[in-house]
Amino acid sequence: MSMLNTVKEMFEASTQNPNRGDDVRSESEGAYWCHDCGERVLDVDIEGDAPPQCSSCGDEMEFERSAGSTGCAC
Repeated sequence: MSMLNTVKEMFEASTQNPNRGDDVRSESEGAYWCHDCGERVLDVDIEGDAPPQCSSCGDEMEFERSAGSTGCAC
């Protein structure tokens, strides 16, 4: 039964974010992604207009816009 409780707690914790949309990140229009490495960087964290390079592999990251107002660029 403890395994079931652990999984339940993990899912509950992953959906509870008290800061969702309450800070500068709510001004984000999307994020830069490296699909090979799974790296993600919000556009508000990037300086300049050039796409950033992935910190893991060095490839240029791809910009994807947020589809909604949730702050998620997925």
